Amino acid sequence: MERPLADEIRPKCLDEVVGQRHLLGENGMLRRIIESGTAANMIFYGPPGTGKTTLANLIAAGTKKQLYKLNATTASISDIKDILASVGTMLAPGGVLLYLDEIQYFNKKQQQTLLEFMENGSVTLIASTTENPYFYVYSALLSRSTVFEFKAVSPQEVTPALDRAVRIMEERLQLQIVCEEEVLRQIAFSCGGDVRKGISAVELLCRAGVPKGGVLALRPEDVAQVSQRSAMRYDRDGDDHYDLLSALQKSIRGSDPDAAVYYLARLLEAGDLLSPCRRLLVIAAEDVGLAYPQAIAIVKACVDAALQIGLPEARLPLAEAAVLMATAPKSNSAHNAIIAAMEDVRRGRLGDVPRHLQNVHADTAGAERGPGYRYPHDYPNHYVRQQYLPDALKDARYYEYGENKTEQAAKRYWEQIKGSEGQK
Repeated sequence: MERPLADEIRPKCLDEVVGQRHLLGENGMLRRIIESGTAANMIFYGPPGTGKTTLANLIAAGTKKQLYKLNATTASISDIKDILASVGTMLAPGGVLLYLDEIQYFNKKQQQTLLEFMENGSVTLIASTTENPYFYVYSALLSRSTVFEFKAVSPQEVTPALDRAVRIMEERLQLQIVCEEEVLRQIAFSCGGDVRKGISAVELLCRAGVPKGGVLALRPEDVAQVSQRSAMRYDRDGDDHYDLLSALQKSIRGSDPDAAVYYLARLLEAGDLLSPCRRLLVIAAEDVGLAYPQAIAIVKACVDAALQIGLPEARLPLAEAAVLMATAPKSNSAHNAIIAAMEDVRRGRLGDVPRHLQNVHADTAGAERGPGYRYPHDYPNHYVRQQYLPDALKDARYYEYGENKTEQAAKRYWEQIKGSEGQK
């Protein structure tokens, strides 16, 4: 049975590995570890197809330890115990190097099983994960390991690997393969930094192509069909999901409508409608706020329309909301006010509610309990000076007027009404 091209083309030495120059450059820490022939407990963290498994294989080849591989999606505690049972036996006289793929799928108990053997050095663990290990890996295991972050491979770095893949397919098919530079560039950009996905696309294109006169031409229009949404690395429970939502909010906060609609498009193209709807509503309150208080009503209408009509048309009202807020004046004064107030509450700065603000039945209990509540609507301009905060917090200030036109107009109004004792 013929091996998948992505497996056959897997690098046999460090110089064949594409990308990860920050780890494998001339003075890269991971390169020095591999070249020294030593094996330390490591966690490889990064998106798929960026070389995590390849480098684990290269490390294993440079050590005298017995290599075992497990995938946490299917492995169990019994699988771990079977491997640990070989420690110190003729099967693994130099110790065990365990490569554990997708470690985020192991629960705490499964991860803890490895600790004792990691402590005495009889097991060296190399784990890989596509999720942030600081969220998913048990802290005791993290403290015994070094985390190396792998990054998506740039299109420029992917292209040489794709060219190698084309040459191998020529040998396999015994055909001359004509592949324009634009075709390789298109695959390199569409694979989203996943080298394995790009190589698989080359293999599929070659298999599906129709040769003419012993020549197989790879066509750009075929690349578009094979690639489809391959550049969309997206998991609704993973880092990419939250990175895109964060980028959407920060782009709107930074008043960049182009970036705002781009990240919105990334979310919608992945089929996620609910997440951007919720985040746009948050942005309206947190970042636009009182500088343009009508924004939240407009965004709510856009969100309601999007949820009612669904994708793909939902992109229209959501784009309207994103552009509106990106180009609107900004204020986080209300956000800062509630955060400051909640911090006081959490610190225990509570105090009793002033008697004149307590439930109305208290006002009928007799004058001995103090003066009653003064109803502001009975006074000029619907305002009367009285204390609202508890005694322990009577001088606290949580809200500060923003510099925008709307809040400054409110400030001027209340300063005039409240006179010399206005908002300070």
